[in-house]
Amino acid sequence: MLARPKTAARPRGTMPPPDLAQRYTLIDADLTVQLSCFAEEVARGLSATPKRLPCRFFYDDAGSELFEAICDLPEYYLTRAEREILVERADEIASLFAAPIALAELGSGSSSKTRLLIEAFLRRHGGLRYVPVDISRSMLEASARLLLERYQGLEIRAIASEYGEGLRHVRAETERPKLIAWLGSNVGNFGRGEAARFLGEVRQAMAGPDRLLVGIDLRKEAVLLERAYDDSRGVTARFNLNLLERINRELGGAFRVEDFAHRARWDGALGRVQMHLVSRRDQSVWVRDLGLRVRLARGEEIHTEDSYKYDRGEIEALARQAGLRVAERWLDGGERFSLNLLAPA
Repeated sequence: MLARPKTAARPRGTMPPPDLAQRYTLIDADLTVQLSCFAEEVARGLSATPKRLPCRFFYDDAGSELFEAICDLPEYYLTRAEREILVERADEIASLFAAPIALAELGSGSSSKTRLLIEAFLRRHGGLRYVPVDISRSMLEASARLLLERYQGLEIRAIASEYGEGLRHVRAETERPKLIAWLGSNVGNFGRGEAARFLGEVRQAMAGPDRLLVGIDLRKEAVLLERAYDDSRGVTARFNLNLLERINRELGGAFRVEDFAHRARWDGALGRVQMHLVSRRDQSVWVRDLGLRVRLARGEEIHTEDSYKYDRGEIEALARQAGLRVAERWLDGGERFSLNLLAPA
């Protein structure tokens, strides 16, 4: 039986001050449940053959900060390409809604790109309800404070949870039309069938006037893709290795990150970049809270992430499988990345 996980301490000094609190609500999921899920998935994945760790657990506070650093890397073109589209198209997107809306965002992080949409909707309608969903409560609170200080017409209802629980709260947003934003090509972290099923769940949170704005990375040359996931500064490697450090912090693991290498490679047949942690030597690692001894041979891999890439036909097929249709599609100037506005079919 798994030991009861420790509840994470609440970050201090990040909540909006009293003069902003009237425009801010935080819905906090049960962290004990989230940590129990983490423990169960780690135990299952490290006992499997081949070994695996789900990529959704990248985003603890340390992982979220590392991902923000990845987004600024020269090799990581995705953020710049998506921002380019939003700079050019945010006002056009806002013009598609005749009245004030609720802008929900799955995996909001620092909301840096989303500010372009927030500004466009505030220019058009004067007010906006922003509903960010993110697993990192401290990231939500820090970004909410900055946004509320900057934008007077903004109301924030933040949801600290994983996607499934977050969607339940997003579905309850029925007072206004909704635009659900899922940016950064996060859909690529799902297998193609899983992506269609999850988008079907998002579709169930949408009414007829609602729309889904989803970033999807496009197929391209292997060298560009592998550089994006294995940068010269090693930030992506630290992001990947942070999974082991999280196991050490939260589950009493004894992993030595220096005994693992980061590996990213493109599989053109399946259309995905695969990330692994590779054991540099034969080793045996104890994870105290799981009562689990993990044995790895030299060269053995722990699979941590798939990042699927799409062509235009595959995007349309994905939308159809989820009960959606592509209403609009925008590309960056280099045609590396797509932003897709999906409507109920």
